Amino acid sequence: MEEENLNDSTEAELALRANRAKIRYVNTYRLESRKKFRDCLVRDKAQAILMNKLQQAKYDGISSPSLCASVSEEILKAVKELDFDRYKYVVSVLIVEKAGQAMNVASRWVWDAQRDSWVSAKFESETFIALALIMACYYD
Repeated sequence: MEEENLNDSTEAELALRANRAKIRYVNTYRLESRKKFRDCLVRDKAQAILMNKLQQAKYDGISSPSLCASVSEEILKAVKELDFDRYKYVVSVLIVEKAGQAMNVASRWVWDAQRDSWVSAKFESETFIALALIMACYYD
């Protein structure tokens, strides 16, 4: 009999903990950010990071993917530290060897032209070109 009461109480505690873990927030329906995304700040920050990380680098096809990942993570961290209100970010870094070719980069997004924004930063060395694209998508 005591074991049944003990099992019932532990089940009740688990149910109570599960309900406490689910925090629900009320939608604010606010359509404007209190601290809007500023293109010039993000562009300058991304340009500085590209310059610092890639200034001494030479193009290497094997190490370029990991270099792109580390640079994009650093740019994302720097943009998040700027603390723009209510934005999610996508950062893409592309490193291409210079071999006398032309290059076109295209992206497609479902976009809110009033609230969403994007920035590009470019770094060019003797052996490669690096392009960083930072997309800021407003979310409610």
